[in-house]
Amino acid sequence: MATSVLDRALARSSWIVGFCLALIAALAWLWLWRQWIAMSSGADVAMSMPDMDMGGAMMVSPADFWAYLVSAFVMWLLMMVAMMLPSAAPMILLYGRLAGGARTQGAALLPTALFAGVYLAVWAAFSLAAALAQWLLIRTGAVSDVTLAFGDQRIGGVLLIAAGLYQTTALKRACLDSCRSPMSFLMRYWRPSWAGAARLGLMHGLYCLGCCAVLMALLFVFGVMNLVWVAALSLFVLIEKAIPFGQRIGLIAGVAAIVLGGIMILGIGPA
Repeated sequence: MATSVLDRALARSSWIVGFCLALIAALAWLWLWRQWIAMSSGADVAMSMPDMDMGGAMMVSPADFWAYLVSAFVMWLLMMVAMMLPSAAPMILLYGRLAGGARTQGAALLPTALFAGVYLAVWAAFSLAAALAQWLLIRTGAVSDVTLAFGDQRIGGVLLIAAGLYQTTALKRACLDSCRSPMSFLMRYWRPSWAGAARLGLMHGLYCLGCCAVLMALLFVFGVMNLVWVAALSLFVLIEKAIPFGQRIGLIAGVAAIVLGGIMILGIGPA
């Protein structure tokens, strides 16, 4: 009887995968919200929440390189999970359904988990690079250790212009096309094995990185832990990848970023 119930549950692998993705993303957003509230209220984060639980990079002095790097890495990783997992969900769910076509639905769960895990590992590598960049920028005084934003808005303006120009490049279009067409991507690179699942996860992660890494650098413009800015970038990534006119919206946003960057360089933009 228990085996029959388990088999029926595993047969709904898409529901299981979807629930797990939603839960992981929701927990990551909850972490971001708690961190943002603690920062906004000026609460003593170190006293109110354990350091490892919160992973707050701003509780550790940049002078302590390894401790700061670890906590900044945790912060960036959870932020990337919150921002990128929703837009990657259609690809992961489709992979799970296709993997289930060649095996029992229950057996498709593990390859799907591997696919998603390798995808997130790519963003974990990015998070490590971002954490190191954050430490370097703070140590040089370019970025505030309180707001995690550039103190000179002209630097933010340059970043916005660079991101806007990148929106128009062939590399951006190629990466975005792969992210916007899950079926085409999977049919092109499909391999029916565990190694194939890992390879697909790696390739999707790299395409996604090529599509969005420059956008993630914009977090330093208005504050890495500015939840409004984080949510706006996350929504933009989802729109660009998921809706029919996402590519056009991306180009329009690129033009807007160039204009805003120019305004900031001229010194009449937001401080």
